[in-house]
Amino acid sequence: MLRMIPIGLAVVAVVLVLAIATRSPTFHVERSIAIAAPPERVFPHVDDFHAWNAWSPWEKIDPQLQRSFSGPPSGAGASYAWEGDRNVGAGRMTITKSAPASRIVIRLEFLKPFAATNTATFTFVPTPAGA
Repeated sequence: MLRMIPIGLAVVAVVLVLAIATRSPTFHVERSIAIAAPPERVFPHVDDFHAWNAWSPWEKIDPQLQRSFSGPPSGAGASYAWEGDRNVGAGRMTITKSAPASRIVIRLEFLKPFAATNTATFTFVPTPAGA
């Protein structure tokens, strides 16, 4: 009977490893918000990392957050790096594509507390409420 416990645990471990190994390494998270403004007015606040402090909730978590900017002031090639406390960690964002009033694609690199690279896309679509 006592032999069955290790065998049962081994079977559970193998099943768990197989389940994890067969999962896709990619993921997709999507959120949307309707803003009562035309895309032309909202777009510059996302396309310029210097403006993120006014609207990004992550900017408020660590009052001592250290920021640095490189590349052009906005648009493709603009880069923003941050280093903060354990709640915000450290990382870098670089705008890889910028289509005025339409779409912004950002390479998002987390450095601390874990390493990860993701793509963030902002899509701007006019709506009747945004006129």
